[in-house]
Amino acid sequence: MTRYPAGDQPSGILPRRHTRGEKRLSCGRGKQHGFPAICFDCQAATASWQRAIPLALLTAITLALHPAMTKNQPRRQFLKTALATTAGISCLPQFANAWDKPSSVNNHMQFGLVTYLWGKDMDLPTLLDVCEKSGINGVELRTQHAHGVEPVLSKAQRAEVKKRFADSPVELVGYGSNAQYHENDPARLKANIALTKDYLRLMHDCGGTGVKVKPNGFVKDVPREKTVEQIGKALNEVAKYGEALGQQVRVEVHGRGTSELPVIRDIFAVATHPNATVCWNSNDVDLTGEGLSANFDMVKNRFGDTVHIRELNVGKYPYGELMGKFKEMDYKGWILLEARTNPRDKVAALIEQRQLFEKMTA
Repeated sequence: MTRYPAGDQPSGILPRRHTRGEKRLSCGRGKQHGFPAICFDCQAATASWQRAIPLALLTAITLALHPAMTKNQPRRQFLKTALATTAGISCLPQFANAWDKPSSVNNHMQFGLVTYLWGKDMDLPTLLDVCEKSGINGVELRTQHAHGVEPVLSKAQRAEVKKRFADSPVELVGYGSNAQYHENDPARLKANIALTKDYLRLMHDCGGTGVKVKPNGFVKDVPREKTVEQIGKALNEVAKYGEALGQQVRVEVHGRGTSELPVIRDIFAVATHPNATVCWNSNDVDLTGEGLSANFDMVKNRFGDTVHIRELNVGKYPYGELMGKFKEMDYKGWILLEARTNPRDKVAALIEQRQLFEKMTA
């Protein structure tokens, strides 16, 4: 279990929970609506309803059922139940499902956020609020960020994290750890494996679906083949442990030398456990050798539920081609933004990136 110095325990999840009356559903156009009203200008959660059901009808249903149904019930479940109970309107079951919690097993790729860097200074309530306003349906929590979700959390605090996500349309996709298995020190390797298991238990308790780990380069004067084998064997151990908890191990393509796709391929020739998966990381090195397509095909059979990208309109990385490759293989996981810039208006920036993603994957 990770230990923290006195006074340094995470506090990001502890601010007061908003009451039902304070909840807001906001759209990218800046409009805000007190619960239980519904925004039909929103380009995010309500987009699939805009052309199908009159605002007056849905608002009337919601307001009529509100007093009896909102008590001790998450907003998403309230909306689903309110719609589903309007018998006689044949189209409503479709809309009842529109507020279901997003899943990494879906009909299409989904766009989400890694808290590095745009969410690193947000506590958990703020992070969820920003994601809702931006139409972002999933988030990967990076370790040591202001959200405060760390292995030190008590059972009750973990339950609080899980409930916050349950009360939100935002899914806890998983956790971004710094666990690594390349070091030429048996004690440090053992500690990193133990830390990974802590993170896997944390995500199990908080309602996530997996943990990101990474190779972080080769060690000087140690044969590459030895390091590759060591990383692969460590992945087999943590993947087996994670499988028992329902948690996927996601290996970010990372590190000097170890981010080369032939090296990742070789690591996964050792890491044969099916719960050890590749998290594509959109590195410049992806374009070397025979190019993006060949490198992509080299590891695509081991892809997990998450992919990391940078800003879609910054730099020269061929994201259009990359999204085409994912569409071609009918990828159904999360495309997660791991941003490098620092825009002042994070909501506007996230909306811009989401819209770029939607155009690329249409």
